[in-house]
Amino acid sequence: MATIKDVAKRAGVAISTASYALNGSTKVSEATIERVLKAAKELNYQKNGFASDLKRTKTNTIALILSDMSGPYFSELIKGVQEGASGNQYDLIACSSLGGERSTATKFLREKRADGAIILANNISTSIIEESARSDMPIVVLDRDVENPFAIHIEVDNKKGAYEVTEYLIQNGHETIGYISGPPESHDNEERFKGFSDALKDNNLPFQSRLKITGDFTREGGYRATKLLIAQQKLPDALFYANDEMAIGGLQAFDEKGIRVPEDISIVGFDDIQLAEYVSPPLTTVRQPKYEAGALSVHMIFQMLAGEEVDRSFHLPTEMIVRQSVKNKKLSD
Repeated sequence: MATIKDVAKRAGVAISTASYALNGSTKVSEATIERVLKAAKELNYQKNGFASDLKRTKTNTIALILSDMSGPYFSELIKGVQEGASGNQYDLIACSSLGGERSTATKFLREKRADGAIILANNISTSIIEESARSDMPIVVLDRDVENPFAIHIEVDNKKGAYEVTEYLIQNGHETIGYISGPPESHDNEERFKGFSDALKDNNLPFQSRLKITGDFTREGGYRATKLLIAQQKLPDALFYANDEMAIGGLQAFDEKGIRVPEDISIVGFDDIQLAEYVSPPLTTVRQPKYEAGALSVHMIFQMLAGEEVDRSFHLPTEMIVRQSVKNKKLSD
C-alpha cells in the first residue's frame, strides 16, 4: 500500500509539502497541489482521515454534502437521509461544499471520513467523486451521472417537470415566456432549461434570448434578475423561474413596481418548497420528491455496503402543482 512518502517522492516534493497539498492547504501553490494529487492517484493512495496508523475502515457515518445548507429545498432531503441513517444506527454529518476542492467536504471524500456519501453540490468536481467512490465508500450523486461502479445516480425528472409546467403556460394562452435561470454550471438548471426549450419548440414558439436572465437559485438572485427584466420595460406574458426561491424574490420585485401577478404577468416555479403555497398569490410550481430522494439515497448506500447488486441510475417523477399564479389569457381575451 502506498504511503505519503511514496506520493512525495513521485511528485518530487518534501513529505510536508505533500501533506499540505493533500489537505488543500493554501501554503502550497495550485500547481503543486495538482502534481501531488496526480501522484496520489497514480499510486492509488488513499488517506484515512481518522488515523491511518490504526487502519480504521468503518466510521458508522454517512456524509451529506450540499452546496447550500440554508435553502428551504434541502430540509425534506435532509430529513429523508437522517431517518434512513438513524434507522440503521448510523450517524449523519451534513456539510457545505463552500470552497470547492479546498472544502471540508472534499476532505471527507478524499480521506474517507465516512462510510458513504450523498452529494448535491455542483462545485464538487466529477473527477473528485470518481476518484473517491469505492466499495468501502459508495457515493450517491443527486445532480449528475458519474463513471464509477461505486457511484449511483439518483435524479428527479427535471426535464419532464419543466416541460409540463411550460406547456401549462402555453395552454393558458401565453406566447412570450421568459426563463429565470439558476447557476449555469448546475445540472438541474440545465435539464430544466432543456424541458422549457423543448416545450416552446414543440408548440412553435420562439425563444427570445433577452428573456433568459441568470439568477443563483436564491431569493435575492430571483429578485435581482426580475428587476433587470423589468428594466427592459417590455415584459413577457409569463416567467418560468428555475426554482421557487427565485420566484418568491421575483414576486417581491413585481410588487415594488406595482406589477400584478397573475393579472399583468403569470409566473411558475420549481421545487414546491413549503412557502410556495403561502405567498400571494400561491405559486404554481413543480413538486420534487425531496424526502423520497434522500431516503432512497441512503438506502442505496447501505445496499452497496452490504455488497448487493444495485441499479446505477434512478429517475424519480415530478408533479405539477397548480395554484393561483397563472392567468388563463384565453378566457380573458
